[in-house]
Amino acid sequence: MTDIDARLREDVHLLGELLGNTIRDQYGEAFLDKIEQIRKGAKADRRGSMDAELSASLNQLSEDELLPVARAFNQFLNLANIAEQYQLIHRREESQPAPFESRVLPELLARLRSEGHSGESLARQLARLEIELVLTAHPTEVARRTLIQKYDAIAAQLAAQDHRDLTSAEREQIHSKLQRLIAEAWHTEEIRRTRPTPVDEAKWGFAVIEHSLWQAIPNHMRKADQALFAATGLRLPLEAAPIRFASWMGGDRDGNPNVTAAVTREVLLLARWMAADLYLRDVDHLAAELSMQQASDALKAKAGDSAEPYRAVLKQLRERLRATRNWAHAALTAPTPATADVLHDNRDLLEPLQLCFNSLHECGMGVIADGPLLDCLRRAVTFGLFLVRLDVRQDSTRHSSAMTEITDYLGLGRYEEWDEEQRINFLTEELSNRRPLLPAHFKPSADTAEVLNTCKEIAAAPAASLGSYVISMAGAASDVLAVQLLLKESGVLRPMRVVPLF
Repeated sequence: MTDIDARLREDVHLLGELLGNTIRDQYGEAFLDKIEQIRKGAKADRRGSMDAELSASLNQLSEDELLPVARAFNQFLNLANIAEQYQLIHRREESQPAPFESRVLPELLARLRSEGHSGESLARQLARLEIELVLTAHPTEVARRTLIQKYDAIAAQLAAQDHRDLTSAEREQIHSKLQRLIAEAWHTEEIRRTRPTPVDEAKWGFAVIEHSLWQAIPNHMRKADQALFAATGLRLPLEAAPIRFASWMGGDRDGNPNVTAAVTREVLLLARWMAADLYLRDVDHLAAELSMQQASDALKAKAGDSAEPYRAVLKQLRERLRATRNWAHAALTAPTPATADVLHDNRDLLEPLQLCFNSLHECGMGVIADGPLLDCLRRAVTFGLFLVRLDVRQDSTRHSSAMTEITDYLGLGRYEEWDEEQRINFLTEELSNRRPLLPAHFKPSADTAEVLNTCKEIAAAPAASLGSYVISMAGAASDVLAVQLLLKESGVLRPMRVVPLF
């Protein structure tokens, strides 16, 4: 067995032992012995010995023991998977090769340089790179958010014990934390009793950002910057955001009547609340760290008469973030006008951070600027004030039905019965017409009202908070033009991507 296999075996044994302690505490030693007999019998059966004890052990279980036994093996497999996943990224010796994913960009840049591409060209292309990852609520994702967080904490403790200089007391402390986390997971129901709402699904997506992507993005950007500098001597500009995020959670209403205009509005506000809260944590940390007095003239002008200019500027930003968070929270329950302090434009978030960053570099404190402050800047560029760009998705037939109701009300005939040429002529003419299509007293049906209300929410939301309007089951140009007309009628005066799914 290799050293990695030995480590994995040790971790699985430890986690299994701690799980056994938890089961013993709840059900007693005799029940744990039954589980162990089943485990040994299954192991023997897998080796082909057809052990009769396995069948006997299973047949002797009472009805009230079946579920705990199944949960025990399920939980053990979860813990074994955590240990195996950790082994893929565990602390390596200097002599061991770096993992493949960390070598891809450095090796690619080195190869492109050897083929004659200039450093300036590579830096420019890398800075312009745009990859959008879309978060969706997948029906096969059944693990509860709280369990995912506990499993992450277990993996963190495996990492904490992966040090050779731990004292016996430190190692025992880690084992105690693992025991507590495993007990918490064991006593938590694996399956929700109620189906998650679209808002619950969106909160799950925000939790992924908070607990994973919030740290992963600056880490990734730091590695990309180092690889670029090693290959070209150039750095990634602060405004570079090669990876951004979008979401369908709270916006995908195709076939889901639970995703309404009100839900979309709530999810957009929750995203703004979460973004403000996450940046507040960063800015609180930065304000505590950046106690320096030497600053650029630009920073001093922004800070006013303050002996600690960095803290003064960051505290100004902190107050605006608090105002934004408080406003978003209030707006979740009732329409609330935003005060002047509420942040709407990402530049208002970036400018004070960039001012501090530039000042530190100008004053010979670049090593400080390139720490947590740079990480916060990278997050601000990537996630902005809205965390993700929400895509809105609807079936093309809902738009056709809405247009039919509108044309029928106006005495123009039934849109659904028109051929493609007639539809396009009508839509293009109305799109260029300055007058409204619908009178103020138009009373649509519930389905048409929902389509129009969704478009009104799009009009009311900041452009940066939204991604694309996706049309499923699109089959003709009129499907796209119909959406554009409905958006126009609802007050969307800015360009918006309308994406047909054929």
